[in-house]
Amino acid sequence: MPIQVVMPQLGESVVEGTITRWLKAKGDQVLENEALLEVNTDKVDTEIPSPASGILLDILVADGTMVQAGALLGWIGEAAEAMSQPRQSMPAAAVEATPPARSSVQDVVPPLERRESGFISPVVSKIAMEYQVDLAQVQGSGEGGRITKKDILAYVERQREQGRQLTPAPGGATPPISKLAPPKELDAALPAVPAPAHAEPAIEPPLLPGDELVPHSSIRRSIAEHMVLSKHTSPHVTTVMEVDLSRVVAHREANKKSFAVDGVNLTYTAYFVMASVAALKAFPVVNSSWSEAGLVLHRLIHIGMAASMGEAGLIVPVIKNADAFSLLGLARTINDLAARAKARQLRPEEVKGGTFTITNHGTSGSLFATPIINQPQCGILGVGAIQKRVVVLSSAGGGDSLAIRPMVYLSFTFDHRILDGAVADAFLGKVVESLRDWS
Repeated sequence: MPIQVVMPQLGESVVEGTITRWLKAKGDQVLENEALLEVNTDKVDTEIPSPASGILLDILVADGTMVQAGALLGWIGEAAEAMSQPRQSMPAAAVEATPPARSSVQDVVPPLERRESGFISPVVSKIAMEYQVDLAQVQGSGEGGRITKKDILAYVERQREQGRQLTPAPGGATPPISKLAPPKELDAALPAVPAPAHAEPAIEPPLLPGDELVPHSSIRRSIAEHMVLSKHTSPHVTTVMEVDLSRVVAHREANKKSFAVDGVNLTYTAYFVMASVAALKAFPVVNSSWSEAGLVLHRLIHIGMAASMGEAGLIVPVIKNADAFSLLGLARTINDLAARAKARQLRPEEVKGGTFTITNHGTSGSLFATPIINQPQCGILGVGAIQKRVVVLSSAGGGDSLAIRPMVYLSFTFDHRILDGAVADAFLGKVVESLRDWS
């Protein structure tokens, strides 16, 4: 009897994903637990294993399609079953025929509802709630009369053209029709970030002779949308300080070999994480998120560290409970997350729930930068390249001298709705102090 290939739930708060590519073609022989396809969720590519051994009888979902957890993706069975066994199609509400633009805004999604005319998907349900639309008045064009996203958007547009005012749900501004995007489940650790009320239309560049249009990957599109959302959401301000890393460099040189015995590469990132933890404890308001109801102070310290995936882009794995680690424990965790980020082997839950982020842009030689906040966090610390520079040292007696010291610029970009300059400077000053006085 044929076996269903079903989209698994890849994390507690992961309810959907995009089929990146099928690793097997229809008719191929597969073994149980052999990698069958890749699914992308929040910039994390995950291999889905085959549930059984046999022939891949059918593929029901094409590459690039977004599906919900529980959706039927294909069938596996014996060769003789390929033509004789009837196969049901995927539930209509589980997939959007054209992958919609993915939004970084996290919203609470009501569970799938069933009605006489078919399923009501979370996308349709969310739009109906935003515009207070009675779905009984909407004609569905989907299978079995199902209301699709296209149907409800067309209904809203027709009502506007007829001069009827559709009132958005209380507390929310009416988003432009063209900007409506499917909601996603709320990350339990962080509040939802409201979408901007007014979004400027995209400016499309002209295609000149010889130009090539390279389609965006799902990862690049996700990064772009999150960056634009962040700049629209919070007023960014950046403050920069420099710090003498003489003690940190000396400590690292003295301990690299002993750490290596334990199989750990002691990188400078571990020091910056520990210094950030100390500063977050001294200034808890920085470990917070803005919400319209008030300021959400996070008691847990989950630090995200921006990691490169090469040409694929950037990802931010999260060190959960970073304040509970020793320097050795942090270095080991950082090694593991960075290696699996580069190999694209992170799990979806490992890139969620961060309360503060560090980005080490200095690895490519950059001295200082103005990073974009990873919403809905309060701030992000940018670490520049460590350089030996000539600095002026002042003695206790008032004399000055020149010395060569390993120096680094630290930039702190913060949400000006939450922090004023004095608090931001004090926080960054605490990071500097922790590094400068390392012992």
